[in-house]
Amino acid sequence: MQSHSLDVDIHIILNDICFSAAHVDDLFPFFLRHAKQIFPVLECKDDLRKISDLRIPPNWYPEARAIHRKIIFHSGPTNSGKTYHAIQKYLSAKSGVYCGPLKLLAHEIFEKSNAAGVPCDLVTGEERVTVDPDGKQAAHVACTVEMCSVTTPYEVAVIDEIQMIKDPARGWAWTRALLGLCAEEIHLCGESAAIDLVTELMYTTGEDVEVRTYKRLTPISVLDHALESLDNLRPGDCIVCFSKNDIYSVSRQIEIRGLESAVIYGSLPPGTKLAQAKKFNDPDDPCKILVATDAIGMGLNLSIRRIIFYSLMKPSINEKGEKEIEPITTSQALQIAGRAGRFSSKFKEGEVTTMNREDLSLLKEILNRPVDPIRAAGLHPTAEQIEMFAYHLPDTTLSNLIDIFVDFSQVDGQYFVCNMDDFKFSAELIQHIPLSLRVRYVFCTAPINKKQPFVCSSLLQFARQYSRNEPLTFSWLRRYIKWPLLPPKNIKDLMDLEAVHDVLDLYLWLSYRFLDMFPDASLVRDLQKQLDGIIQDGVHNITKLIKISETHKLLNLQNLSAESQSRLSGATKSQSRRNRGTKALGSKAAEPLGPDAEEKSLASRLVQQGLLTADMLKQLEREWMTQQAEQGKARLETGTSLKGTRRKKKDPDSD
Repeated sequence: MQSHSLDVDIHIILNDICFSAAHVDDLFPFFLRHAKQIFPVLECKDDLRKISDLRIPPNWYPEARAIHRKIIFHSGPTNSGKTYHAIQKYLSAKSGVYCGPLKLLAHEIFEKSNAAGVPCDLVTGEERVTVDPDGKQAAHVACTVEMCSVTTPYEVAVIDEIQMIKDPARGWAWTRALLGLCAEEIHLCGESAAIDLVTELMYTTGEDVEVRTYKRLTPISVLDHALESLDNLRPGDCIVCFSKNDIYSVSRQIEIRGLESAVIYGSLPPGTKLAQAKKFNDPDDPCKILVATDAIGMGLNLSIRRIIFYSLMKPSINEKGEKEIEPITTSQALQIAGRAGRFSSKFKEGEVTTMNREDLSLLKEILNRPVDPIRAAGLHPTAEQIEMFAYHLPDTTLSNLIDIFVDFSQVDGQYFVCNMDDFKFSAELIQHIPLSLRVRYVFCTAPINKKQPFVCSSLLQFARQYSRNEPLTFSWLRRYIKWPLLPPKNIKDLMDLEAVHDVLDLYLWLSYRFLDMFPDASLVRDLQKQLDGIIQDGVHNITKLIKISETHKLLNLQNLSAESQSRLSGATKSQSRRNRGTKALGSKAAEPLGPDAEEKSLASRLVQQGLLTADMLKQLEREWMTQQAEQGKARLETGTSLKGTRRKKKDPDSD
């Protein structure tokens, strides 16, 4: 009652309550006024619910709803010819669009189409190629699925890997293509697990789905024995790992055995992946072994005889951002195993096995499980929806706008809102930089690897330059990345070069959205090709880089568990699956050594396991001998000094 900061009307109500002239409930309107100031969402929640209503996605695409489309689902396993038949339809049409999950696949169709005499343009996030010298658009276009136009009419559209409609991060792009493409015929290629969901979605648009089922063209068999030792490798073998450390370790071991291997993993530039694939496929090249991650699951034509799973445990990040180690899914196992014995390769029969004997039964179990049907398709808020949210909540950050949108959004049971963590990460990164909402939204949709600090800081720097209205020129970019760059001397250098390649990708991606601020796309693309060549040379010499990294302790392969070491040395020790999961988590829990290991010296075991080389052993021997000599000399000097001291004490005239 003595407060001077209260509004007069609240002061009167409180006074009345104290003298029983009013009820405490009379304070509620004042509380509500305060709540709306603190939480502005309350003032406009009905409008926000309408904006974030995602329950009828087909209505977002009026051009597609204006025509009756024919939907043909080509269903089958890897190497069944399903995509081939869809592409034949695409090539024979008057106009067409191919939508693929990877730049590599879009490039492949672009090249095939033009080679077949069908002029075709290329559109990816980072690249636009028009085959007509005058810049006129061709009737056919090959693109990554995110880049397809939902307003351009086509005779035939092909959507590849339709099962990725369930992808937690990218599924929205397949949903958009499926519901929005304006094509008379839409050919879907993918796993049978997506048939029911696609049929249900097309039922809501009034369109029927014709399913064409294909069987694998070449046989594939799961072997009854594991590889157990790299000594048992044969030409045409591919070892599939789920961590870079395993790739480095296996590559090193293969080199110790006098064999040459190609290496493919996700963060390599597309050109380097193609170069490594070409090297492995070349019958005249001495490289006959491939070490790869699950990046080989799609996008590369490889001549593989046998797939060997180095492990069946794959690290993943859960919804809370925590790292988890779980066995690969049936869908993933089939996708990878299906790369063996392809119809177009020299190996007409494929084989699949594991490195470790105890993984074999689990692999068979995984491959024999039915693939779970896909239940829902991904959705993503558009820039227009976020702008409407911002109109009602002008003081809210973009990251918080996304959170509020997801909280308010309503979806049908056949859909889900895609994970927006990467978008929010970018939004928080550039939150303090003054940008318009539309520009900020575009920057946040730029595909970046948030595990790469240099790429993240580059997004920040690019946004800062943009906000100052300072064009990011070629000369500025050269200085920023410290060009020219030297060939990698170790694995860390190679990873740094991969990050620079990603930064150039980011520049190119932004250059197609903000042409005036990122004006030198063609020069940057030429620079990127030079960098790709440097990275290719580095990957070609990857075992040397690994060796140097080990010597200088830049690469800690010694952290491999006993089980991993036993795989490399060929020992056949038993271990529970739980321990294998622990191994993937980086545990150092060791197993008892077998009788063979006890007979060998420690040095010979370390050499056999690839943890030491002969040169390193000689160097250690020299250092040990030098150290022993110095210690002996020090002891001798100390002993002489002590004798002198004792002698002095015994001499009575010494004073």
